[in-house]
Amino acid sequence: MTDELKQDFDSALIKHLSFKSKLRSFLYGSGTSQTPIRDPNVCSFGQWINTRVLKEYAHMPISHELNRVHIRMHQVANRLMDLLQQGHQDQAIAGLAEVDQIADHITELLRTMQQQLRTGR
Repeated sequence: MTDELKQDFDSALIKHLSFKSKLRSFLYGSGTSQTPIRDPNVCSFGQWINTRVLKEYAHMPISHELNRVHIRMHQVANRLMDLLQQGHQDQAIAGLAEVDQIADHITELLRTMQQQLRTGR
C-alpha cells in the first residue's frame, strides 16, 4: 500500500507541476490549449482530485482544503490569462509569483495528506 500511495501522490505532484508549466507557457506566448488551464475540472490534477481525493479521502478535512486551493489556482490563472489577452503581458507574467505561492501551498498539502494517510491520522 505504501508504494502505491507514494506513486499516486508522486503522479499527482507531476500533474500539478505540469499545470504550472502549461500556464507559464501560455503566458509567454505558446499556443497551449486554454481549457485545461482555465477549468479546474478539466486539468489532470483536478481530475485526480475529483476521482481520488474527494471520493477516497473525503473524510479528511485536508482533502477539501486541497480542492479549494486548487480552484483558487485556476481563478488566478484565469485572471492572468485574461490580462495577457487584454495586452498586459508584463502584468500577467508578474502574477506568476502568486501562482508560485499557491503552488507551494498545494505541494505542502499533498505532502501533508500523504503523510497523514501513511500514519493513519
